Amino acid sequence: MALALRKSLLSLNKFKFNRFITMSAQLRAEKALEELKNKNPYYEKYASKITTLQQTSPEEFLNRIDSVEKKNSKPKQESKPRDYSELLNPKPSTAPTSMTGETEKKLSDIMRVELLQDKSVDEIKHIWLEYHKQKEVLVATIPTAVYETQMKRGKEHPIFIFPLPRSEGFEFFLAQFALNTVHFTPLLCYQVHKENAPECLKMVHYTEFSDKGLVLMRGEFDTKVINPQEAQCLINQLQLYYSQDNASKLQLLEKFTKEPANFKHMDVIKELENISL
Repeated sequence: MALALRKSLLSLNKFKFNRFITMSAQLRAEKALEELKNKNPYYEKYASKITTLQQTSPEEFLNRIDSVEKKNSKPKQESKPRDYSELLNPKPSTAPTSMTGETEKKLSDIMRVELLQDKSVDEIKHIWLEYHKQKEVLVATIPTAVYETQMKRGKEHPIFIFPLPRSEGFEFFLAQFALNTVHFTPLLCYQVHKENAPECLKMVHYTEFSDKGLVLMRGEFDTKVINPQEAQCLINQLQLYYSQDNASKLQLLEKFTKEPANFKHMDVIKELENISL
């Protein structure tokens, strides 16, 4: 009887102890969430996604916040840039909203390809633009040679970051190449959700008419995160880095991929400011 009672008490104490740990983690997570809300000017835009992780898995939320804060709390020197190596190897995920783990997109998924088969290049361009005229997406037609250059560099440099001007300064977005698609997600979302970060912009390239010298591009974006002009700004930056032979931009791609510890985010901002001049 005494042995049974002792086992019962031990089991009860273990339950209470685990429950205390969970409640403590939840309280710490709530405090960390409040601090994130006060410190990060872009928090409100992604509040619901971040809050969901904090409520469903407070321990995981705290681990990720602690990891970010540990990096930011290190003494900063002007000559020592932030290390972006953590962004270069995101783990594949099977989550439906994740940036990776997908199959190649087909033009037949969104329109009847047979309607374009016998058309000329100019006719295909016109139909493509007219087809999307009333849709809230960004579209373009890209010469096959330009697209091939872009994707070749995309294999060499599958991850990069781009800035968007904000009233508080600049917000960074992470871009990732996957098959015929380029995914964008806010860097803040990636830091919290890692490989399961939801995308805010998806550039899909349809190559069904590449033999005619034409690739069709469609950009779908989340209007709760970015507007059409901001989506266009990200697309334009990607094309300038990956499709053109600009020495300074190619050097930044190389440095980000091969020397992430020496990469300076201010250099990317300077490139954007030079474009705007």
